[in-house]
Amino acid sequence: MRHLRGIKRLGRTSPHRIAMLRNMATSLFRHERIQTTAVKAKVLRSYAEKLITLGKRGDLASRRLAARDVHDKEILRKLFGDLAERFRERAGGYTRVLHMGYRHGDAADMSLIELVDYKPRAAGEAAGDEKPGKAVRPAKVAKAAKPEVSAEAKADKAAAKAAAKSVKAAAKTEKAAAKTAKVKAKADAKPAKVAAKAKGKVEKPAAKKKASKEKTAEK
Repeated sequence: MRHLRGIKRLGRTSPHRIAMLRNMATSLFRHERIQTTAVKAKVLRSYAEKLITLGKRGDLASRRLAARDVHDKEILRKLFGDLAERFRERAGGYTRVLHMGYRHGDAADMSLIELVDYKPRAAGEAAGDEKPGKAVRPAKVAKAAKPEVSAEAKADKAAAKAAAKSVKAAAKTEKAAAKTAKVKAKADAKPAKVAAKAKGKVEKPAAKKKASKEKTAEK
């Protein structure tokens, strides 16, 4: 039997699904147009239109019922104020779903759900058409004009720069000369070191031989 099969569960538990629809409905009323998957858009359409119907009623009971799903006070005021007046003469069908093709990656069928009287706003116009989470950057402050530099100041700056460069080059040359002298001294000391080492090797066997002779004589 197909009892209780009329609800689209969207692969979520009941609390998760209700919380998702509440957030999506709030975003729809704030921006008046959101993009989501086709299945979610169809479920959201009936959910959001029921809230708009409550807004058109305008009594206290309807406001309390709507406040159960719309937790943002500003959006709740918009629902019972601006949106209720805009759809006062309309009997139903407050939203429409436009198919947008397939999403790259998982090929999900994407749709655009918007209010039927949605009109794109011009740049700089308020009213929440901006994307959520994207901060509006403040206008750049104009750079102050740089003061003019005299020719003498430019010449002094160039001379100081050249002098600093010359000092740096001299220090570099001195460092290179010291390194060359160190290498040369090391090379000059190497033959003497090798000769001393060889002499030590020659004297060592002679001393060993003498000690051996003395030991034999004692015996």
